[in-house]
Amino acid sequence: MPAPRFPVVTPRWLDADQQRAWRRYLRGSASLQDVINHDLEQSAGLSLSEYEVLVRLSEAEGRTLRMSALADELVHSRSRLTHTIRRMEAAGLVERTTCSEDRRGVNATLTDKGYARLEAAAPGHVESVRARLVDRLTPEQLRQLGEIMAVFIEVEETAEA
Repeated sequence: MPAPRFPVVTPRWLDADQQRAWRRYLRGSASLQDVINHDLEQSAGLSLSEYEVLVRLSEAEGRTLRMSALADELVHSRSRLTHTIRRMEAAGLVERTTCSEDRRGVNATLTDKGYARLEAAAPGHVESVRARLVDRLTPEQLRQLGEIMAVFIEVEETAEA
């Protein structure tokens, strides 16, 4: 059995303010993701996960990324990404090929149809993000939110190194 990731110690329970903040974070982040996902599905027939795959591939050199790198960028498990890519491949939005540098790896490439789908979906998605998040915060709150979330990205990147 692997060793626990965190040492077993007496818990430092959250006080009332910390508990309230934690629960608001959970509910708020889940609600925001859900409503933006719903908007995207209604306007473009894409899930937020599918949209993010299209975005990441569109920004990559040759519109291609190794599946493992794509999973890391999206913070998805390899199996979850494989299911998403399989659906998108069936729809003609992406294609999978063997990695030429390492025959064990698999690349995902954005097709022309996938790129066109992204271009069609982007304006509505941006409006949703603006309406649901950006325009509801002051510029200072939005800046602070970005800084706060960067802390967690840096922690994750440090843990991976």
